[in-house]
Amino acid sequence: MTVTMDEVLDFIGELPDAIKVSKVQEASARRLTAIDKEAFAGLVAGRQARINESLRPALLRGLTGTVQERNRTGSCAAFLLDEESTRILRRDPRNTKYRIPENTTRFRLPGNGIPVSCLDVIEDN
Repeated sequence: MTVTMDEVLDFIGELPDAIKVSKVQEASARRLTAIDKEAFAGLVAGRQARINESLRPALLRGLTGTVQERNRTGSCAAFLLDEESTRILRRDPRNTKYRIPENTTRFRLPGNGIPVSCLDVIEDN
């Protein structure tokens, strides 16, 4: 028997108290986490990726590099810029945050990592 989305929404709308509604919320959050893990499973350490248009700050958009380790939840990954992107970021006049010495060829972006939803895998040719 297939349950329709309208039936699910009606069921939730009829729940008698906040405790029951919060259980639905918790189940939804677990499912969303699983969906995210499936969607970004290919973003493993060592994969080449490009920072997509959804990331802020905008000056990092389009830069490429290598995915490093992911955080405990898998939602973010450390990111090591390739040589060309390191050069671009070093010379970008908007860059007031990242200090990259002239002799640095590859730059690991500091902080908690890039959200995996902001990384697109670069397919091997």
